[in-house]
Amino acid sequence: MKESFGYFSCMPVVTTAPPSPSGRHRSGRGRRLLWTSGLAAALVGTGLVTPLLTTPEATSAAQPAIEQVRKVRPAPTTTAPAPATASRTTSAPAPSTATTAAPTTTAAPSTPATTAPTSSSTAGTPSTTTTAAPTSPPASTGNPLAGMTFYGPHTAAALAAAQPGRSPEDAAALAHLASVPTATWLGAWSGDVTAAVRQEVAAARAVGAVPVLVTYNVPGRDCGGYSAGGVGSSAEYLRWVQAVATGIGTADAVVVVEPDTLAQLCGDPAERLAMLRSAVQLLEANPGTRTYLDAGHAAWISAATMAERLRAAGATSADGFALNVSNFQTTAANVAYGQQVSALLGGTHFVIDTGRNGNGPGADWCNPPGRALGQRPTAQTGQPLVDAYLWIKRPGESDGTCNGGPSAGTFWDAYAIGLVRGY
Repeated sequence: MKESFGYFSCMPVVTTAPPSPSGRHRSGRGRRLLWTSGLAAALVGTGLVTPLLTTPEATSAAQPAIEQVRKVRPAPTTTAPAPATASRTTSAPAPSTATTAAPTTTAAPSTPATTAPTSSSTAGTPSTTTTAAPTSPPASTGNPLAGMTFYGPHTAAALAAAQPGRSPEDAAALAHLASVPTATWLGAWSGDVTAAVRQEVAAARAVGAVPVLVTYNVPGRDCGGYSAGGVGSSAEYLRWVQAVATGIGTADAVVVVEPDTLAQLCGDPAERLAMLRSAVQLLEANPGTRTYLDAGHAAWISAATMAERLRAAGATSADGFALNVSNFQTTAANVAYGQQVSALLGGTHFVIDTGRNGNGPGADWCNPPGRALGQRPTAQTGQPLVDAYLWIKRPGESDGTCNGGPSAGTFWDAYAIGLVRGY
């Protein structure tokens, strides 16, 4: 049953963005076009965009050593105290509407956009596939993102804030949204992806930060859903991933790999898993690239099944996996779920998309009303296995043409304002 938003009467700002991920289990991930560094710089100059607001809080704890099985990581772009190492439970806490309170794990997933990519995370009944009992995770080897400040201008929000005739209150809400670093999605809309990535890396380096990128171009993307697309073959895909890796070079970068691909696993599963393994290898060849394979969210695929898929896709060669991309499941629910998956993989780390989970999941995966922004991006999570909370899906971008929204990936200012005010 569709529900309409009655928040505001302002017309949406239509911006072309990459298709957002969508599918039977959508998490509504809107994608966007990369903006030139000149435009980003101009927006920063206006005072509407402050891309770096995630410097970790100082603590007295010593930063844990960063060890990698496959390679030695360079020190983070900026130094900062290490995240707290408090232990956590493996069962999801009681649900709550607070940003950090534990959500129920049965809420429906969200969907992505068609103009810009979004990943699909429609929550269905979790898979019941079983595997051997989880092994005890080894002692944490440290957070590879510790001390990082994240970068990613939310240009659409900044442009919306500057729109003539906007009320001061709405403009302030949109400017606030524009001030928080968000991920840059890469796909066909990126054009020369090597040049686009180099530009993003250079802009981040100029302000002492690290870009967060999302690769979203796998063949059969979104299994024909709202964010359908991707390149035509495995060979073409791997050439494209190599172009992304070339654009990053030796710089520091965080890369979330192919939202929804493992959760949906349509087409030829063996071929998709092989593509992901190769993509991880290509990206991880760079000394400063930290890769996280997308693994759906807490209310979608069972931990046992997802751990099997992650292992087959090369997650143990990556820095970890990503949860809740473009979805609304609470942070606590994803922490609990991530711990279960991690235990089955021997202690693999993960990151969580907190961009829109402040009020937890709604009754629908696609543009659910009444949602709110979640915890701001930071590598100081206080969770030994959670390397960072990130805004991967750009808040304000539509999940698709549902609940009154524009096409997937299009910035919807009324919904964006609602997210800010609901926080």
